[in-house]
Parts: sequence; C-alpha cells; structure tokens
Amino acid sequence: MPRITIQRRVEAPLAQVFSVLADSETFAAALPHVVGHEFLTEQHQGVGTRFRETRLMNGKEEVTDLEVTEFVENDHVRVVTDSHGTIWDTVMSTAASGEHTELELVMDARGHKLLTKLLNPLIMGMVRKAVATDVDLIKAYCEDGGR
Repeated sequence: MPRITIQRRVEAPLAQVFSVLADSETFAAALPHVVGHEFLTEQHQGVGTRFRETRLMNGKEEVTDLEVTEFVENDHVRVVTDSHGTIWDTVMSTAASGEHTELELVMDARGHKLLTKLLNPLIMGMVRKAVATDVDLIKAYCEDGGR
C-alpha cells in the first residue's frame, strides 16, 4: 500500500491552520485548482460530513466525493474517498510549535481493483508532487491570513 507523508512548518497559529483543514469549503478556497465545492450533507464540519470537490487535473475536471471519518479539534481530520478503484485515506494533523504549527499530511492509497493495485505504485511520484503542492498552498494561505 503506497503511503505519502508531507510535513511543513506553518508560520501561523494552530487554531488558524486547523480551521482551514477542518472546513472543506475554506480548504477548497485555498487551492486555485479546486473549481467546485458542494456539501452533500446538512452538516458542514465534523465526522460524517460529505462533500463533492471538482479539481482541474491535467486540463480536465475531476469530480470526487469525500467524507470526513475522523475529526479531533485542533489535532487532526481524516478524509476518505473511493475513486477510480482506490481508497484514498488522508489524515491531516496539526501540532503547536511555539507560535508556529507543524502540519503533517499522510495519505494512504489502497487499490481494490487489480489494475489500480498494479498502477498505484507507478503513479505515486506524481501524486506525491500534487499533494506536496496542495500542502504548500495551504501553508501559504494560512501564512497570508486566508487571502
């Protein structure tokens, strides 16, 4: 099972960084390649929240339904999706470090179809780069005060 781990030190308080991770709408606003976001549940935060995200990937729109499966205030958010034969399980964690925040994203990819089991290890370099870009954009968004 391929795993990606990205860590960044964010020059912003923990509560501010966590609020961006915890609110899928704000998270989407921080990423210019997310071109659509809609909630699929009445609740908009916490365990059980489901939402649909549309991203531009290689010039094409990709739509993904995601669900928050774990939520611990100012600690971590786990988001899971089943997309293209793979369960993408992502945990975004925060920890205070003085006036800064340590941000860690860990993504596991579990293919459940033969083709994805074979291909996932081959595409993980590309996925790692895309995930690192997302984390860098979140970092910049937080450090810029959400602008």
